[in-house]
Amino acid sequence: MRIYISVDMEGITGLVDRDDVQPGGRDYERGRSMMAEDVNAAVRGAVAAGATEVLVNDAHGPMRNLLPEHLHPTARLVRGKPKKMMMLEGLTAEHDAAVCVGYHSRAGALGVLSHSFMGHEIEDIWLDGRPAGEIGLAHATAAALGVPVVALTGDDAACAEMTAWEESVVAVPVKYARDRFAAELRPAEEARRAIEEGVLAALTPVPKRPAASEGESVLAVRWQSASVPAVLLGIPGVTALDSRTVQARGPLPALYRQFGVWMRVASSLTNQPPYC
Repeated sequence: MRIYISVDMEGITGLVDRDDVQPGGRDYERGRSMMAEDVNAAVRGAVAAGATEVLVNDAHGPMRNLLPEHLHPTARLVRGKPKKMMMLEGLTAEHDAAVCVGYHSRAGALGVLSHSFMGHEIEDIWLDGRPAGEIGLAHATAAALGVPVVALTGDDAACAEMTAWEESVVAVPVKYARDRFAAELRPAEEARRAIEEGVLAALTPVPKRPAASEGESVLAVRWQSASVPAVLLGIPGVTALDSRTVQARGPLPALYRQFGVWMRVASSLTNQPPYC
């Protein structure tokens, strides 16, 4: 059984503030240690369920948060950037299941460190007319490959967002949002035990695969300013819905990869790196 783990940072046990998750922040080094512990709990759950191979993708910000020497010895790590498939780099149809660790809710939601990919630059995202964030796009892209997302960890807002997309996903809340930069925290050992048990349950028995999709989807993104859409309209297939909103049509995961190009363009125009 081959398991893929995409790990973000905002939804990690104990973390609530930018200083916890951004390099240079006063608590970042502690945050990356907490990140490794949550990942290791997920890996232990996967191994207990019978996983013979676990691939972990460091999907947050600079994508160099996890230190290889701190990871479970079973796990292989994809680290650094750029990555063509961003938060899903390395995911293939050969994986039996995907797990999202440390994820957060989408822009506008009242969740801990909520945003969609680029902090304040992206205001809204819709996939086939449905409001989406990092969780929805990850789930839809994995499903298009025929890989089920079986478990997610994060705050209660992220868990609710995930189960709204797919109610069968085992969602493990490690904290409960009080506001965007405040939360009630589960004790660390309790949270990691819940992660391990949740992943084990999600993979027992081996989950059924969704049918891989060959159809097209429509992705629309509303940006904070009109300058980014004005440049994106130079990409073939990108059309305007209004001065701040662009859309494109195509199959997943190719559409997800194109969205990564949009973010790199936006980053060059705004001097704001993709946050994730």
